[in-house]
Amino acid sequence: MIECTVWWAAPLPGEPRFLALLDPVEQERHRAYRQDIDRRRFLTGRVLAKTILGQHLGLAPADVRFDATCDDCGKPHGKPRLPGTEFSISHSGDRIGLAVAGAPVGLDVESDTRRADDSLISYALNETELQALAGLGSTERTAAFFRYWTRKEALMKATGKGLRIPLRSITLDGGRLAASGDAALDPATTRLADLDPGEGYRGAVAVLTADDLHVTEHHWTP
Repeated sequence: MIECTVWWAAPLPGEPRFLALLDPVEQERHRAYRQDIDRRRFLTGRVLAKTILGQHLGLAPADVRFDATCDDCGKPHGKPRLPGTEFSISHSGDRIGLAVAGAPVGLDVESDTRRADDSLISYALNETELQALAGLGSTERTAAFFRYWTRKEALMKATGKGLRIPLRSITLDGGRLAASGDAALDPATTRLADLDPGEGYRGAVAVLTADDLHVTEHHWTP
């Protein structure tokens, strides 16, 4: 059994006590966001991760330093990494999440107010999955699509490749990975779980492991 713990948080205010936990590179990224809500989401994701991971490592949050170097361009806007840990950060609307596991992990959360038009559905789902949506009413079709979407996003994040894995190359059978066109995702060593981020949101977590997966969720406040 492998444990995965997920924390959900609301956007923090840009107060000095939180901003002080950002390193100089993170401070610059924080200032670069034009919208206040984007600055708050970034700040919250970093503060949440530094606090939780610091507890695991016996470090003060300010002493937790991430490497967010982009694999493609070398700029510091990639997925944050910390040696000896496996974690994933995701946000949507007023919900910010952190997943921590003992194996590569990917987390995705989406607002349920987002629309799913035909072009988005055909972009994300392959023919096998589209057949599963056939005959559903509009509301049920949208709900079913975003279950696919959050699960696929979580899977791609767990690999570290993100959208470099085409969404349609992943085939889901309910809450299980049935097939993948990318060697980074093997049904035998991939586990998925749907989450409960709260009213108005959908979420999923993926862990690259052959073990059974046990997930716990918590709401975090500083």
